[in-house]
Amino acid sequence: MRIQTLLVEDSLSLADTVVAYLALEAIDCDHAASGPAGLRLAQSNTYHAILLDISLPGMNGLDVCAALRREGVDVPVLMLTARDTLADKLAGFDAGTDDYLVKPFQLEELVARIRALAHRRSGRAKRLQVGELELDLSARTVVRAGRVIELAPAGWTLLEVLMRNSPHVVSRAELEEALWGGADLPDSDALKVHLYRLRQKVDRPFAFAMIRTVANHGVAIRGPDG
Repeated sequence: MRIQTLLVEDSLSLADTVVAYLALEAIDCDHAASGPAGLRLAQSNTYHAILLDISLPGMNGLDVCAALRREGVDVPVLMLTARDTLADKLAGFDAGTDDYLVKPFQLEELVARIRALAHRRSGRAKRLQVGELELDLSARTVVRAGRVIELAPAGWTLLEVLMRNSPHVVSRAELEEALWGGADLPDSDALKVHLYRLRQKVDRPFAFAMIRTVANHGVAIRGPDG
């Protein structure tokens, strides 16, 4: 599988160099030269990683990253910037970036960082959404089709794991790990009970079920067409 990336960088010479080098490494790269253009591409396309400069025309990289996180976009973000002070790095992490690379950088290191980021989702998103279901990580609220859903802590944990991985299947072992870590399981049917309770809250009052059991594989949460 080829890695799909987005580069938001206003230096056209640097952008041309990066895009050409990434192509040699089997990494596809879209390019935007301004903050608003980068935000639009990130909102409308699917990427494995976003490479984001801080100093951008129209909208700086910190604001672009923060906007994406508020919308629940969990694509890992790598900040590319000439700013290398601790305050600048902390501002980037506060905005929701996952990694930081200071200019000038070696292209080999950039590729290594991209490949590391591309195999995971960011944990910095503030809101997760699957179809009509929304989970606000900051306010700790769950809403489906405009209706607020109250969840117990175990239900919240399961729902967050399922939504972060949607539409992919999460195995029983992964769900048990999320709930109980490495501790002994409280009961062989404990996970089944928690999933039943979650379904009663998330699916039962609505027109279709979003939490799907995939035989011999695990559980997934998907929209009506998933």
